Amino acid sequence: MTGKLSENITYFARALRDAGLPVGPGAIIDAVEAVEAAHIGTRVDFYWTLHAIFVKKHEHSEVFDQAFRIFWRRKALIEKIIATLSPFSPAAKDDKPKKKEAGALRAAEALLKTKPNEPPPEEEEVEFSARLTISEREVLQSKDFAQMTAEEIAKARRLIDRLELPDDRRKTRRLVPSTQGKMIDTRRTFRRSLRNGGAVIDLAWRAPVEKPPPLVAICDISGSMADYTRLFLHFIHALTDKRRRVHTFLFGTRLTNVSRSLRHRDPDEALALCSSQVQDWSGGTRIGTSLHRFNREWSRRVLGQGATVLLFTDGLERDDTDELRLEIDRLHRSCHKLVWLNPLLRFDGFEARASGIRAILPHVDEFRPIHNLNAMETLVKALSKDVSEAANPKRWLKQVA
Repeated sequence: MTGKLSENITYFARALRDAGLPVGPGAIIDAVEAVEAAHIGTRVDFYWTLHAIFVKKHEHSEVFDQAFRIFWRRKALIEKIIATLSPFSPAAKDDKPKKKEAGALRAAEALLKTKPNEPPPEEEEVEFSARLTISEREVLQSKDFAQMTAEEIAKARRLIDRLELPDDRRKTRRLVPSTQGKMIDTRRTFRRSLRNGGAVIDLAWRAPVEKPPPLVAICDISGSMADYTRLFLHFIHALTDKRRRVHTFLFGTRLTNVSRSLRHRDPDEALALCSSQVQDWSGGTRIGTSLHRFNREWSRRVLGQGATVLLFTDGLERDDTDELRLEIDRLHRSCHKLVWLNPLLRFDGFEARASGIRAILPHVDEFRPIHNLNAMETLVKALSKDVSEAANPKRWLKQVA
């Protein structure tokens, strides 16, 4: 097949690859040959033919749907091209698929870079001195999430996906057979000795299983946290994709468990499911009430085996702080480590003056900022280490004592 159709399929495949789908040159050749062999005559046939070639996993279907709708949105474009290819093509009706939010952002950003009919711009040679310049990645690493553009946020998400978690495995009570264990497995030892009539005793050993500790994220989604919540949820999604035991709870004026939604492999689909599940996004804040519900309904289920809790909030409580003080103390006693992540720490002149902040600080193990990529990398490295002096909450209490 030659002409505009094969050319447009090639550009469409490149856009899918930029959006995250594993599309290679072989898939493009297969797609062109499949369209030619199928003698397609309608838009629906064309859609499912390309879908069968380019979509290999269920989570890629949403991105493909959005990319197809945006790339081929010109009215009757597909029908006109097919008509020139297939002389027996019937007039097709334009079936408009239902609009879906998940995957739309990634598909749109990938397609904006793909302009099949526009020649590449001429490159101008510019001479400059690089002695005082800083790489784009270094600037992005230290830039505040609230000041990022849409393009920078997309780059930040890709960098978050590449974060490497530390190997912070801990021993559990469960024992399994091992060649280097220190505990004798009596039952297996007796069975081995019976094979030789009891003349030779071949000792069998067992050792405790080592697993990463559970990670529990309790995230504030109130209006004051809106500029940071979505990127932090993308960070939690990356952790969930790399670890099995990650539990996520969102709260504004009420608590919502979104752990199952964040287990979806596609990040856009996962965040879309979270948004549909939560009713109080960008609303008020009731930290004490939300922690009370967590302690009563979820703490015994998810805080076992040395769990680490990430509390993501600015600490600006609207209700009385007596309940908050009681519930944060109970949460601290129930987990192995309680890490408070507060974007207000990005300010050099931050002081623990607010009543909600003063109620939480005495009951946390670490107090860290969470406003840029550098702060996220520091958090990942510190998950398996002892508290550093810079993150010790006592230093903040001494300033206002």
